[in-house]
Amino acid sequence: MATVLLLRHGRTTANADGSLAGRTAVSLDETGEAQARAAAERLAGVPLAAVVSSPLHRCLRTLEIVLPGVSPAIDTRLTECGYGDWEGQSLKKLARDPLWKVIQNHPSAVTFPGPDGESMAAMSARAVAAIRSWDDRVSREHGADALWLACTHGDVIKAIVADALGLHLDLFQRIAVDPGSITVIRYTPARPFVLRLNETAAQLSTLVPRKRRRRRRPRLADSDAPVGGGAGAGTDGVPAGGRGDGAEGGTGDPLSRTGSARLAGGDTVLP
Repeated sequence: MATVLLLRHGRTTANADGSLAGRTAVSLDETGEAQARAAAERLAGVPLAAVVSSPLHRCLRTLEIVLPGVSPAIDTRLTECGYGDWEGQSLKKLARDPLWKVIQNHPSAVTFPGPDGESMAAMSARAVAAIRSWDDRVSREHGADALWLACTHGDVIKAIVADALGLHLDLFQRIAVDPGSITVIRYTPARPFVLRLNETAAQLSTLVPRKRRRRRRPRLADSDAPVGGGAGAGTDGVPAGGRGDGAEGGTGDPLSRTGSARLAGGDTVLP
């Protein structure tokens, strides 16, 4: 199966002022634009078989900077969680709502209030289905060594990572996904491998597989984890799924001093 690079959009004006954007049309701020330019540098030399995006402006703007001239496929299943009546409100204010503690500790039980409110379980299900269906399509059309990219949102990527790690959704707040970060998952016939997590610094060219005379099909052996950890990604030009290291941590700090995860991976740390 193919390897997906999950790109979170750059920081937005809403992230910067501590509000929950939800599905509103917010723009990247100067920091967000710089994060997108940095992501473009890290992706230099990485051939992408497909590029898919959330329909929201902040993701499309990020891709304009990261991959100029590329027209992404739009998949509404990768859009932001429907935060309903919470949308547009201050995170500091929302942290005083009793629902906040449920989001922190039992997100699988949460449905956001209001007619446009979505459950976090439904968000997770649609996002995981989107990534797995696109990965299957890319694998069939471009082979098991293909790389592709999806640009989406913080909570969406956290849910996809939780699924890949076999974690219950109630544990997904332990995962950090910063603006402009790249998370990499290689799907195989038996299990996914998380190759990068919340990556904001390293070059990603080591993910590029070595050239082959013919397209390789997925094999069951691709699902085997190396005993002892293996030699690491890039040692044979092949992504590490089944043949290298596991998750590689990023630099973000997901928790405030009170232990509250930042909703939607926002930059504001709540008191």
